[in-house]
Amino acid sequence: MTKGFPFEYVGNLHIHTTHSDGGGGVKEVTEAARAVGLDFIILNDHSYLTQLHLEDQGYHKGILVLVGSEIGASSHHYLAFNITHQVNDESYSPQEVIDAVNLQGGFGFLAHPFEKGMHFLQNNVAYTWRDWSVKGYAGICIWNFSSRWKENVRSFWHGIFHLIFKKYTLKGPSKKTLATWDRLCSEGRVVAIGGSDAHASSMKIGFIKLTPLSYRYLLNTINTHILTRSPLSGDVKTDKKIIYASLREGNCFIAHDGLCSAKGFKFYFMRDQERLEMGQGSKFSTGELVIKLPRKGLIRIIKDGSLFKTGYGSALSIKIHERGVYRVEVLRKTPIFGLRPWIFSNPIYLR
Repeated sequence: MTKGFPFEYVGNLHIHTTHSDGGGGVKEVTEAARAVGLDFIILNDHSYLTQLHLEDQGYHKGILVLVGSEIGASSHHYLAFNITHQVNDESYSPQEVIDAVNLQGGFGFLAHPFEKGMHFLQNNVAYTWRDWSVKGYAGICIWNFSSRWKENVRSFWHGIFHLIFKKYTLKGPSKKTLATWDRLCSEGRVVAIGGSDAHASSMKIGFIKLTPLSYRYLLNTINTHILTRSPLSGDVKTDKKIIYASLREGNCFIAHDGLCSAKGFKFYFMRDQERLEMGQGSKFSTGELVIKLPRKGLIRIIKDGSLFKTGYGSALSIKIHERGVYRVEVLRKTPIFGLRPWIFSNPIYLR
């Protein structure tokens, strides 16, 4: 029997520090990661504000800190991982940025491609991705906490409301993002990740300094859970390869862990003695999709971009008789606010 991926690790991606426009240093971010129980974090400071600070890479009190970059200024932001030097994008097209990252042995994801910006204070300034002719990227960041939170804030009072109830009012990935991702997955493998886009920016009201969205809060919002065949060993070089391999291959899922910890979520396909995990694919033959949740939720199976099957509970199994690209969305029932977006899996490709 083909074994599954027995090890799961939780990380927060897309974090900004004082190297660019973040509110705290690497030590502060790492302490926040430890406080919320993460296994790893990846820093993506802005390329136009800093050089690649690889000296910060390594284990910090049990938390593996990896260093990437967010490349781009006014548009076409690209989250680059596993690079050895900064990419200067001032005169580069989006495709040239992707190619420059790949030439270093790196890989990357289109960041917040359809964000709308904040109406209040920021005049809807948004850093969108417009060139969809590009090739060679690993995938898309489909769920960005900061982008989705900002879109809710249309006035001062909206801001107060969505700060107080931020855990429950966060929107899931936009319909446009999911539709675009599903279309791309029909043509090939396109990995989805999620991130906090943590800045932990502060503001002053008189003599009082406030950080409305702290690192400790943000690093327990939109996390990416990776599945691996091998356990992390404590060796930086080895563990970096393990984490990046899972992200590159899509052996991962995205969850709003602040709503409820998603650790233990399973989604796989079984036939005979073969087991396919998220991100994997094979020539189609009849088998069974299996979904298991750590807590009850509304399970939605999406096939080729359309709703295929729903069920409520902590598990769902279904026989599959048709080829297709299958993924899972889970909504979590909450008091007052009802069903809220919780988990988004990467697909299993049965072509």
